[in-house]
Amino acid sequence: MRALLYVLDALFTLVLVAFLLRVILPLVDAGFRNPIGEAVLKVTDPLVLPLRRLFKPFGRIDVAAVVALVLMQLLATVLLLGLGGVGALALPVVVLHALRSLLDLTLQFFTVCLLIYVVLSWVAPDVRNPAVQLLARVCEPVLRPVRRLLPPLGGLDLSPLLVLIALQALRITLN
Repeated sequence: MRALLYVLDALFTLVLVAFLLRVILPLVDAGFRNPIGEAVLKVTDPLVLPLRRLFKPFGRIDVAAVVALVLMQLLATVLLLGLGGVGALALPVVVLHALRSLLDLTLQFFTVCLLIYVVLSWVAPDVRNPAVQLLARVCEPVLRPVRRLLPPLGGLDLSPLLVLIALQALRITLN
């Protein structure tokens, strides 16, 4: 049963990351005209497009995508808790657990993106690669405020390190 829970959790995480990207990409003006963006659209369109009839965008925030992300997280939480042997829980407890899980996933997402972004900047900074461009669009808005406060020291940019420490501190506080 633990293996099944692990597989379901991994699958839900992948789907949730797709929905998270559906929310984040318009916010960072990354667009969907790249292979990753097109994959995100294919995965998320079946739920987002019907919701768009009910929820109109608010500026650059795709409200339908946010609602779809929260609904998917609620579904994942209910199924994983139910299969994990947790008895019936009150709705507020399930909602709080789902929101905490969603926030943790978002913090993990940015942590992984930043780590990949930093490693790629050392190893192979190919700015023409669509994945690298997408990663830059996602990471730069997070790094920019820290870079304003702490400029590079002798050519060494410590902003990713500080952001990673802050993200991990937030995850520790959350958990």
